[in-house]
Amino acid sequence: MATFISVPLKKASEVDLVKPLSKFVTVSYPAGEEQSEYIRAVEELNKLRKNALGRPLDKHESSLEILLRYYDQLCSVEPKFPFSENELCLTFTWKDAFDKGSLFGGSVKLGNGAFGHIKDTVLSALNREPTMDISPETVGTLSLIMLAQAQEVFFLKATSDKMKDAVIAKLANQAADFYGDAFKQCQYKDNLPKEVLPVLAAKHCIMQANAELHQSILAKQKKRFGEEIARLQHAAELVKTVASRYDEYVSVKDLSDKINRALTAAKKDNDFIYHDRVPEVKDLDHIGKAALVKATAITPPLSQKFTDLFEKMVPMAVQQSMSIYNQRKNETVNRLVGTMREATNLCNGVLASLNLPAALEDLSGDSIPQSIAEKARNIVQQGGLQSIEQLIKDLPELLTRNREILDESLKMLDDEETTDNELRGKFNQRWNRTPSGELYKPLRAEGANFRNILDKAVQADQVVRDRYNTHCDMIALLCKPENELNAAIPSANPTKTLQGSEVVNVLRSQLTQLDEMKAERETLEGEIKAVTFDMSVTFLTALAQDGAINEEQLSLSQLDQLYGAYNQRVQASLRKQEELLGQVQTSHQEFSGLKQSNTEANQREEVLKKLASAHDSYVEISSNLREGTKVLSHHVYLLTNFLLECFYNDLTEILLKFQNKCSDIVFARKTERDELLKYVLQPQAKPTPPARPPPPSVTPQAATATTPANIPPSVPPTSNPPPMAPPTQAQGPPYPTYQGYPGYFQMPMGYNPYAYGQFNMSYMPYQATPGQGGYPGAPPAGQPYPGYPQQPPQQQPYYPQQ
Repeated sequence: MATFISVPLKKASEVDLVKPLSKFVTVSYPAGEEQSEYIRAVEELNKLRKNALGRPLDKHESSLEILLRYYDQLCSVEPKFPFSENELCLTFTWKDAFDKGSLFGGSVKLGNGAFGHIKDTVLSALNREPTMDISPETVGTLSLIMLAQAQEVFFLKATSDKMKDAVIAKLANQAADFYGDAFKQCQYKDNLPKEVLPVLAAKHCIMQANAELHQSILAKQKKRFGEEIARLQHAAELVKTVASRYDEYVSVKDLSDKINRALTAAKKDNDFIYHDRVPEVKDLDHIGKAALVKATAITPPLSQKFTDLFEKMVPMAVQQSMSIYNQRKNETVNRLVGTMREATNLCNGVLASLNLPAALEDLSGDSIPQSIAEKARNIVQQGGLQSIEQLIKDLPELLTRNREILDESLKMLDDEETTDNELRGKFNQRWNRTPSGELYKPLRAEGANFRNILDKAVQADQVVRDRYNTHCDMIALLCKPENELNAAIPSANPTKTLQGSEVVNVLRSQLTQLDEMKAERETLEGEIKAVTFDMSVTFLTALAQDGAINEEQLSLSQLDQLYGAYNQRVQASLRKQEELLGQVQTSHQEFSGLKQSNTEANQREEVLKKLASAHDSYVEISSNLREGTKVLSHHVYLLTNFLLECFYNDLTEILLKFQNKCSDIVFARKTERDELLKYVLQPQAKPTPPARPPPPSVTPQAATATTPANIPPSVPPTSNPPPMAPPTQAQGPPYPTYQGYPGYFQMPMGYNPYAYGQFNMSYMPYQATPGQGGYPGAPPAGQPYPGYPQQPPQQQPYYPQQ
């Protein structure tokens, strides 16, 4: 069975996905079937993770399917939740897959595009240094290894199917080339287990040997018997190298026997029959290459059984665009409604200053005008003076509660940031996580906005109190019984002579038109508030087509379509009011000129004006306190951008959500801090020094096929005899004799006992380490040094044909 390098699964710590994701769902989506469905999906996602990571998986396709389903679901979930350090923060702890254990014995198959995906996509999302197993160098090397192994699979399939030898030779030669690239990538790196390097070297030789074997069959078919023998000899030397150096990792006995049998038969036939000259290996034609594999992009879903648990949930880009769109929509609605309400208040104020319609109803001069009586009944129905006084009394308590929530939220951020700064100062560069100060900037900006809202609320509350104090006495008068109210209004001489006059009829007609206009505004306000449109479809379409959402352009265009006509109707209503009020003022001047003027009449009219104005102020103040809208001036309608039924109570709910957000991120940061502390507090293991090479005692020889033994020593003679010249033997790729690779760097000679004598470089003089005993005496000539691994003889190495 072929030996393949497999990557062990990373070990993960327990992570509770249900609590943070469910909290986000409950905060972001209203209670109902949709919210319940998403919470069930969160629980199912948590089960998927436990199935994929919480227990050992069998090496079977079904286990791969579990992993793929979990991966596909993560890809689907990622754009739909605000996963980030300062929003929805989940801390995943992964262990280095190569900490211990071997890479062998598995049948897990991964296309090398997965490692390219990790390198190009995943690593950019990390906010700290990756573990060694997913570092750019490691995943780059693994990608090359998987590419080589995939090519080898095609070679094995072609061999099993008994395809043409020319095809098999090209496939094998290409696989050898890929293995050589992978070997060079990790030759002098320690980011992979030690078993990887010898396996890559062995596979390079084995694939090249297979290429030579099948090419020799072609040579035999073309009656090139000398070429056949040369290629078989080359193949035999390659597998001999593998058997002598890497036998504990890869077995080549069957391949070696097959090559040797073919070589023996070829030599016998050539010696007795053909007598064809056997060429040198360097003179042979290059074997062609056929690459049938390449890195493929990872495009989810990878599982054939994948079903998105959050199919109905829109991506975060759409959710964020929807949030901004809704805010724009609310601002548009508030502007239109506010404009109409301001105009209505202005109209009421003008009529109250003219004592209309009370002046037309008070022609007798000794009874309560009908409009005043209706206003009194309206105030009593709304709770009278006690209702407003209770609302005003509750303001300080609600304000204090909101300030406490905001202060507690910001204090959590302050405390965690202080701890983070202290630990960063203590551990310096080892404290490699995003500083809390940078992470909390959005939350602090949000908190500053809330504090500004509360400060404005205090100012607005004072305006409401002052207005209430101004009209308090008249409001109290309107709350009295009808007989007491009538007695409190001064009497005046009757003006019954005006009853039925033309000016009175004109005024009444004009006031009726104003009342109709106000009623139309109430209907128009309801229509404006009832407008709905599912903007998510527009945003989803834009995201699918362009890969991004131009929220401002799309929102403004849609809002203009939805509210353009309503805006025109509002402006028409304002123009109509301006025209009618002008007519009313003109008619009122004529009416006032006809009335009999005296002191009693003036006093009565002044009281009626105050009563009408007190009613309007009561309605406005009560609405402000209940709805949270503070009309501070003619130009200011809403205190905040929020549509609130009750400003302080709803602000409390919003602040509680802000507090939960702060609490969640602080908890996540504390969990992350504890994990990081475990790492930085671990005793740092001292690196193990490399094994020393045998102590050389002679001058270097040039790296040639055979090494003369009569070179005089260049160092003072010692008791050790000079080393014997190694016999000729094939050698694998770990020991290059030329610098031909782009980006290739030599390892320091002190770390590579096999490199001395190569690259035309001299042996390094031996220097004893202080406190360490010297080397034992040399063994007899030709015998190995005790305690050191046997070094293979050296000869020109073999590489894939370029």
